[in-house]
Amino acid sequence: MQNTFAVAQRLEANILAVIRGQAPAIRRILACLSSSGHVLLEDVPGTGKTTLAKALAYSISGASFQRVQFTPDLLPSDILGLSVFDPANANFRFQPGPIFTDILLADEINRASPRVQSALLESMAERQVTIDGKRYPFEGIFFVIATQNPVEFRGTYPLPEAQMDRFAMQCRLGYVNEEDEMGILADQWHDHPVEQMKAVASREEILQLMEAVKQVRMSEELQRYVVQLVAATRSRTDLQLAASPRASLALMKMAQAMSIFEGRDFVVPETIQELAADVVAHRLVLSPDARYSGASGRSIMAEILEKIPVPV
Repeated sequence: MQNTFAVAQRLEANILAVIRGQAPAIRRILACLSSSGHVLLEDVPGTGKTTLAKALAYSISGASFQRVQFTPDLLPSDILGLSVFDPANANFRFQPGPIFTDILLADEINRASPRVQSALLESMAERQVTIDGKRYPFEGIFFVIATQNPVEFRGTYPLPEAQMDRFAMQCRLGYVNEEDEMGILADQWHDHPVEQMKAVASREEILQLMEAVKQVRMSEELQRYVVQLVAATRSRTDLQLAASPRASLALMKMAQAMSIFEGRDFVVPETIQELAADVVAHRLVLSPDARYSGASGRSIMAEILEKIPVPV
């Protein structure tokens, strides 16, 4: 486990050296990667979403990285791949798409049509795609970082509930403070520091980190606490759609992964509370009255966290 802690620390420090002022978000995203989940970054343009994805990919030696710019004219085959006729052998061969990678940046995912968005459902949930009736499983890391702009709606398609549920976590980067922004200007005076990044962990070490997450201890009381937090969304009248057991699984795995980045091999209640809104809120669909009154998934999770007793 000591080696696992060291890998986690190196990875976090390497990205923090390039992405200033975003320590909490970086740790969450790395925990999401380590828990075999996927993350949706929702924030305004220019906050460093794409740079963060690149910094993560460049920090891992041997890891493949693909970026797909989602647009309205994109087709499912542009992501998944397609069967191409080979005249030399007089048969069809499968040409893999960019989804066959370790780290996939789905940039501005809400600009693609629902048909294209749905093409990611099987891959994100089952780590495989089915083309022409044949199953193609993924090997390696397979981590999806999707981005979307929450303030621009022209030419966009809201992500369906089933797609939102595939993301283990949704988080925002937000604006940095004045000193960090001054540091960003200094860093990019001549060139972009992300282009000078060196890998600090191997692909194999990341796979070992993902396996180590499964060994992090979590008491039965804390597992029940996770279930109670998620189940509390199902009895609320201000929600049209509550969180499913997939949310409970994601919160458990995220808490295990975050514990490693906090230097522990066991989960504490504070870690669950810290992650609950990021993991559960985006899965909730509010009733019209709740939306009009200014409520949000995060405000509802804050209420639930106050009401559910914390295990001692």
